Amino acid sequence: MGKIAFIFPGQGAQYVGMGKGFYDNEAEAKEVYETASKASGVDVEKICFEENTDINETQYTQIAMVATELAIFKCLEKNGIKADYTAGHSLGEYAAIAAAGAMSVEDACRLVRKRGVFMQEAVPTGGAMSAVLGLDEEKIAAVCDETEGIVSVANYNCPGQIVITGEEAAVKAAGEALTAAGAKRVVALNVSGPFHSAMMVPAGEKLAAELEKADFSDPEIPYVANYTAEYVTKGSDIAGLLEKQISGSVQWIKTIEKLIADGVDTFVEIGPGRTLAGFNKRISREVRTINIDKYEDFAAAVEALK
Repeated sequence: MGKIAFIFPGQGAQYVGMGKGFYDNEAEAKEVYETASKASGVDVEKICFEENTDINETQYTQIAMVATELAIFKCLEKNGIKADYTAGHSLGEYAAIAAAGAMSVEDACRLVRKRGVFMQEAVPTGGAMSAVLGLDEEKIAAVCDETEGIVSVANYNCPGQIVITGEEAAVKAAGEALTAAGAKRVVALNVSGPFHSAMMVPAGEKLAAELEKADFSDPEIPYVANYTAEYVTKGSDIAGLLEKQISGSVQWIKTIEKLIADGVDTFVEIGPGRTLAGFNKRISREVRTINIDKYEDFAAAVEALK
């Protein structure tokens, strides 16, 4: 086996019941959920485990996702499974930083709760996001630049799937231009705001004040930042990158390509869903991705990684 990278998904994969098996069976996981509730002031266990609609609201989704991801990570850690690198998609970057040893579970949970609130507050009427399928990223970026209004690339997810974000009218106009330019499909996403767009700058400014209160240390292993697709090895760099991440593009293709170039052949997707595994297949068929979502996945994953 070559090198291992732990990767953590972002919003969109959440569901009621996520993490319940870990919570019920692993003391380390239960402790993370309890810590998350105390640090955030939100009943995270209730949001994750009991039927509710709050789980799909940004201000609650973010804390629920990161708590679940870190609960699963702590179970891996207990079993002696270690990574050479970490990375997280958008929101998942916070779990990646904590898993890299650069901040505590408490700080991660406190910050993502604030991040979710600030992003929800910043959501202006008329914001939108769309997935563009089957068109190269350079063409997509060029069309966004040529479109009147605020529209830009939010996520470089994988070849053939790029997400655009911004003002509703501008996103629609760009989508029409991209279809005319040869995109296979442009699909409007059911999201609550124009995430990773210039419209999120006010949320980043508010978050900056909270980031100053966090205790970031130098990562014990490198993690890859969304904003730059470069390794972060100094704690002093983290706050600035997280502020920019809210309104900047998620460079996921470059992130995975960088990790592969540096010897990673096994990715472990930690958290709900299989979104990142799907992206990985489109980026490279030469690597494997092990998913740990439900508790039933856990024993086999640990065995495969030892």
